[in-house]
Amino acid sequence: METISVSELRANLTNVIDEVKNGKTILITSHGKPVAQIIPSSDRRKEVIAKLKALRKTAKIGDMVSPVGEQWETS
Repeated sequence: METISVSELRANLTNVIDEVKNGKTILITSHGKPVAQIIPSSDRRKEVIAKLKALRKTAKIGDMVSPVGEQWETS
C-alpha cells in the first residue's frame, strides 16, 4: 500500500485519484501518522451477483412445504 502525506495529496490529487481508479489503495498521513485511506470503489451489484452465483452452487431448490414422510411428535 502506498503512503502519501496530506500536502502531497493536495498537490497531486488528480494523479492519486487515477491510481485509485486503477485499483491501488493509498494511505494518507498527517505528521507521519495514518489518518485515512483511499480505496477503490466497489460495484456492490457485482459483488451481490457473485455471492448469489456461489450460493446457487450449494443450494438445492425444491418443494419445502410437502411432508417428507417422517412422523413428528406434537404436544
